[in-house]
Parts: sequence; structure tokens; C-alpha cells
Amino acid sequence: MSLEEKDYQFGGHTVKISLFKESFLGVSAYVWGPGLALCQYFEAEKFNFTGKKLLELGSGSGIVGILATLLGGDVTLTDKPHVLKQIEYNVSANIPLGSRHRIKISSLVWGTDQKNYPNDFDFILGSDIVYSPIQFPFLLQTLQDLCSSNTVIYLSSDMKYREGSVKFHEELVPEQFNSEVIHRNGSNCIYKVTKKPQSMSTAF
Repeated sequence: MSLEEKDYQFGGHTVKISLFKESFLGVSAYVWGPGLALCQYFEAEKFNFTGKKLLELGSGSGIVGILATLLGGDVTLTDKPHVLKQIEYNVSANIPLGSRHRIKISSLVWGTDQKNYPNDFDFILGSDIVYSPIQFPFLLQTLQDLCSSNTVIYLSSDMKYREGSVKFHEELVPEQFNSEVIHRNGSNCIYKVTKKPQSMSTAF
């Protein structure tokens, strides 16, 4: 297996990412545009996640979750089991020992494993996780289960080159969530998503 390494700069933080090439990680062995767009958005808006609890879905290389940790957050990075070693490698390279208690790495398969997680996250992050329509029901269920009425979800998606992304964001998500585009970068769009309040049923 070969490593492909690259440094990224965001707001005074250098994030060194190594990708496990020839490792059967498929799409997870890349840093994709939507992930960079979300990191750049955090940089431009001067985000500070100190004291906040975050969960990242489909972490892949770990670049977004690692930056969120460097910006002060308590972050849980998740992906399928076979991707976790790459995430662990990059976390070790970027997060100082004194901050390691603020970052966790664990398996989360959408539609099943979310039941093992709390729903008290301040933020849920996802970049370039909308590309496989067969997974959309599981992703939506996972978001529903993981977020409370106070959770803010940031989803960064490539709207031009990912199958079903327009339908997902413009039709499926609004059925269950409030959603708005807050930033555009080329074909990448960042959506801010929150849970719709449940209607009050009258008891008789």
C-alpha cells in the first residue's frame, strides 16, 4: 500500500492528510471538493467549536472532522469499519496529544448503527456523502435519529457531478427538515439543515 500525502491550510491550521492508495477504500481514499469547501467555509466564517459536540458522517480522510477538532470541538468521526484505519492515521498526524480526548473514531453504518449513538450533538457534518441514491433512505433515517431540535447539520454536496444530489437536497430533505443553501463554491453547495418541529397532537 502506498501513501499519498498533502498539506492543507485553513485559518492558521495545517492539516496533513495521508490517503491509503491501493487499499480498496474506493471513494474514501480521496479528498473531495465538497470537503474542502466545508473546511474553507469554516475558515471564512471564523467558526469556533469550543465546547460544542460534533459528529461527522462518512469522514473518509478525516479532514473535516480533524479541522473541527482543531477549531475547538469535541468531535466523533465515523465511517464504515474498513475506513477507520485511514482516519486514525490522519488523526494521529494532526491532533496534539493534549487534545486527543476531544476526538473519537468509530464505525457507523447508516440505517443501523446510529441507534448506538446519542442525539445530543450540537452539529452534524457531512461532506460528499450524497452520491448513492440507494443509500438516501438510510442517510435520512440516520440524520433523523441523530439530531435533536437543537442540532445544526451542515451538508456539503457536489450538485453537478453526484447522482441524485439535486433530488436529495431539493425534494427528499425538505420533507423532513428545514434546509437552506448558505454557501456555493463552483458546483459545491453547503446546506444548513435543522429538524422540523413535530406537530403537536391533541390528546382526548
